[in-house]
Amino acid sequence: MFNFKESLKDYDSVTVKNEVLAGLTTSLALMPECIAFAIVANLTPLMGLYTAAMICIITAMLGGRPGMISGAAGSVAVVSVALVVSHGVEYLFLAVILMGIIQILVGVFKLAKFIRLVPQPVIYGFLNGLAIIIFLSQFNQFKTPSGDWLTGFPLILMLILVAISAAIMYFLPKFTNKVPSGLVAIVVVSLINFIFALHTKTIGDIASISLGLPSFHIPMVPITVESLTIVLPYALLMASVGLIETLLTVNVVDEMTNTRGRANRESVAQGIANTFCGFFQGMGGCAMVGQTMVNLESGGVKRLSGIVAGVVIGIIILFGSSVIDIIPMAALVGVMFIVAFNTFKWSSLRMLKHVPRVDMAVMIIVTVITVVLNNLAIAVLVGVIISALNLAWQSSKRVSVIPSFDEKNNVQYYEIRGPLFFASSANFKEAFDYNVNADTVVINFLDSRIVDQSAIVAVDEVTKRYRDNGVKVLLSHLSSDCHDLLDEANEFIDVDILENPYYRIPSDELD
Repeated sequence: MFNFKESLKDYDSVTVKNEVLAGLTTSLALMPECIAFAIVANLTPLMGLYTAAMICIITAMLGGRPGMISGAAGSVAVVSVALVVSHGVEYLFLAVILMGIIQILVGVFKLAKFIRLVPQPVIYGFLNGLAIIIFLSQFNQFKTPSGDWLTGFPLILMLILVAISAAIMYFLPKFTNKVPSGLVAIVVVSLINFIFALHTKTIGDIASISLGLPSFHIPMVPITVESLTIVLPYALLMASVGLIETLLTVNVVDEMTNTRGRANRESVAQGIANTFCGFFQGMGGCAMVGQTMVNLESGGVKRLSGIVAGVVIGIIILFGSSVIDIIPMAALVGVMFIVAFNTFKWSSLRMLKHVPRVDMAVMIIVTVITVVLNNLAIAVLVGVIISALNLAWQSSKRVSVIPSFDEKNNVQYYEIRGPLFFASSANFKEAFDYNVNADTVVINFLDSRIVDQSAIVAVDEVTKRYRDNGVKVLLSHLSSDCHDLLDEANEFIDVDILENPYYRIPSDELD
């Protein structure tokens, strides 16, 4: 849980200032994104802001990764839109509650550690794809309310303001880090727009946010088997997508800050936040890479920045809508362009010539799927599957069976090297001479391991084929985990294991 007294030791006046300013900047970057994602999910813009405020505060206080920002994310919105369209928003609230419970269970049972199985090329592909999505999504602001592209003076004005915002965001950190460049960019462009009375799109043109905070609400859905059948698949998918994006973001922040977050604790915090959202008419969410980058680049590396960001959004909903409404979207577009630029792993492009072809293909495939389908879960899953299949194939080729014959004792020895598992079991069985003229065959597993059921079956089949030819088979140098696997399967297989194995077995032990 959040240890308030312990955390106070990490703050001095400079840290507090940086955290507050970073939180303020991040809140301004959060709002238009969350409004847009709510619209994508066929929900009211205000619902996206509710979600951003609630999730941001709860995960900042309870989560395992200080500095990370969570809110109403696009990946979750894309999954939930079909449920809203087909069954209505009340079913979404129930799905968000179940989503939160699932995420809590993942953290409690410490399943978040499996994110370590995601290879680095997949993470690079995810980040590159996400950067491209963030970049491309900003071009929606270059359209009129009717959907036509801006032309003439409005387009020129938009481009100038975006360029000013992006330039401040990019160049200011090269001179000073005392003030968040994102906040300066937003303030400067807003002042230019106000002083010169420019007519350009503002946050207020997207939606009004001065409607107050939500109240406690139990989803108006009959709790029946039919309802759960409808909601549960969406809840599982939303929980999976949310956790994948969250835990990958944890890894990204770990890498950027040279610290280590606690993935299981973050899973529990995300679950609590989403469960809370479901009871307060929220749409559910997860970590947001773009806004996390804004926070980190603005100096927010601790919990306070996330808490401030959530509180500011809540205050703005209640009291500050008139101020926020006048912020030009061009200012936020410029900030997000630089965020996308910094999110993209440019070093991964330089690595392409120096990494295995499969890793290169995985990185490109994950990037393309992320952009084209806008589905992080599918992209990561495909990347992991390709990497796993490649690993299995490469490992299967490393298995070798080295024979030697002891003429004195008439014993055929086989030394196994490399892991024995489903991909290598076929080659393993074909490597033996079943017509060998010997009384005993000893299979040495000193440099090998029996990994799975396919390996157990392969060993059993080899033993049976020799036994059918009147040859005794002994297994030697098995590790303790291999012993355990064979003991568990002793009702289905028949193998003999040497308890005190030697590479060359004395003749008195062969009887």
